[in-house]
Amino acid sequence: MWEPEHKTTKLGILGLVIALTLSIHYGVLIEPIFGHVHWIHAIHGRFCYIPIVIGAAWFGLRGGLYTALLISALVLPLILGSDKDSNSMAGELADVVFYFAIAFLAGALFDRELRSRRTAENMRLQLERSHKLSLVGQIAAGMAHEIKNPLASVKGAVEILSDEATKPNEREEFRKIVFKEIKRMNNSIMDLLEFARPSEPKFTPMNLGEILNSTTKQVQAQAGKRDITITTQVDDSVNIKGDGEKIHQILLNLVINAIDASEDGSEVTISLNKDDDQRLAILKVEDSGAGINESDLPRVFEPFFTTKSTGTGLGLAIARSIIEKHGGKITLKNKPSGGVIASIELPIVNEEEVPA
Repeated sequence: MWEPEHKTTKLGILGLVIALTLSIHYGVLIEPIFGHVHWIHAIHGRFCYIPIVIGAAWFGLRGGLYTALLISALVLPLILGSDKDSNSMAGELADVVFYFAIAFLAGALFDRELRSRRTAENMRLQLERSHKLSLVGQIAAGMAHEIKNPLASVKGAVEILSDEATKPNEREEFRKIVFKEIKRMNNSIMDLLEFARPSEPKFTPMNLGEILNSTTKQVQAQAGKRDITITTQVDDSVNIKGDGEKIHQILLNLVINAIDASEDGSEVTISLNKDDDQRLAILKVEDSGAGINESDLPRVFEPFFTTKSTGTGLGLAIARSIIEKHGGKITLKNKPSGGVIASIELPIVNEEEVPA
């Protein structure tokens, strides 16, 4: 099987190039066509530089020197056995010296380049390992925090429920607390599993406007409790190829985040348009809150980073991972007038690809 990067393949190619250049050097290929003319003879020896450089590039300094040694051993019989004057003989022997000089120079340069690449790769791997260890530490600390607080609430509620002096109406209240905190811990664990082992999206053509309209209806009651108006501007012709369930979950989280961040009686604006030139769907969710501290903006997609009193801080990290798997990107930025704009860009598909 042909493997261009295999050592045996490289040696075979190098041997073929050496044979080709030596045949030129011995006049087997060119002289039968052009005859024994001076300009051809002048470049005969220079062709031997080619395999030397190739040997140095593929096998380093040793490869270059061994190639130069092999070529020298094969051309010396021609040089020493020819009937040439002393000046011509000196020129031929000087070529042999240059073979080793070029082998040493090229080999040293390629070896240094290889060492630099290995050093850079080792540094990259070390940084990657450090990043992974740091991420593991963040995950451990985040999960400890997310489980510790509800666990303490459950413990306290169970102790009160175990007290015979607790009144029946109070028991019901503390039972609700237990179930609420258990649900909170379960959600934290599910978020962690989604972040650590995300399932691969199932791509199907869909209308993004329909998903967005469905999401908006789903949160109307929640927004209405705080007298928050949800204003939408949706292009119903925006079609994408993606996982409908995952996209819906991301949009739902973004809209809920916008509602949570907005003041009572304010407005959340949602828009969906498409850029036909760049073939992109552009979705924006704008809240009317206080915005995010500029120092916190670079960290909003980090796992377990959150500015809210509740939540795991994994929502945006999961959202970015899913959007990137869809070939898009998600960004957050502050509005000059206050509030945050969450923007999502996704590749669009043609309408005929979307099932009716």
